Amino acid sequence: MVYVVEMDVHIPETWSEEKLADITAKEKECSQKWQSSGKWKHLWRVAGRFSNISVLEVDSPEELHQIISSLPLFPYMNIKVTSICKHPNAIRQTLL
Repeated sequence: MVYVVEMDVHIPETWSEEKLADITAKEKECSQKWQSSGKWKHLWRVAGRFSNISVLEVDSPEELHQIISSLPLFPYMNIKVTSICKHPNAIRQTLL
């Protein structure tokens, strides 16, 4: 199953620079672990925002939830998930 996941991060204004630096370092480590596993196929920054658009390929919706909810910034995100599949008019034979 392939999903496009849009993640918009909303950092509490009460956080110190140190707390933000710490949690973003943990976020980087966690997301890179999932990318290295092959589950997180693509990761793009949305220009001008603390947001990303990602493509994940997983075995189930539960696995997708496990990955997304493992992110340290998960509690501070608005997330939109869209399941995708190959379009019949696409000239490429593979989805990814």
